[in-house]
Amino acid sequence: QVHLVESGGGLVQAGGSLRLSCAASGSEVSINTMGWYRQAPAEERDLVATITSAGRTNYADSVKGRFTISRDNAKNTVYLQMNSLKPEDTAVYYCNARPAWVPAARGHWGQGTQVTVSS
Repeated sequence: QVHLVESGGGLVQAGGSLRLSCAASGSEVSINTMGWYRQAPAEERDLVATITSAGRTNYADSVKGRFTISRDNAKNTVYLQMNSLKPEDTAVYYCNARPAWVPAARGHWGQGTQVTVSS
């Protein structure tokens, strides 16, 4: 079992920055891909960014150029640096960790951290 603990959410004005962190513990050997997803009220949970243990990244078009995902494999921690935040980035952000062959929906999830961007 993998336990994910997120931190770093909060309230920020539009144009500001936040950095999210997610530390994994437990059966870390089963983790290949880590990432962030977000869910706004009455919306589905959507991909924000993912990163593999080899450092390969994938971003949603809406965050390309503004968000950067990174990973410290030694600490089993993934980060999301969010710059130039917009009100539409407001959502609960969830950390996800999974083996490469497992769909994200069936992976491990954190408890979520609220990000609110005011206009």
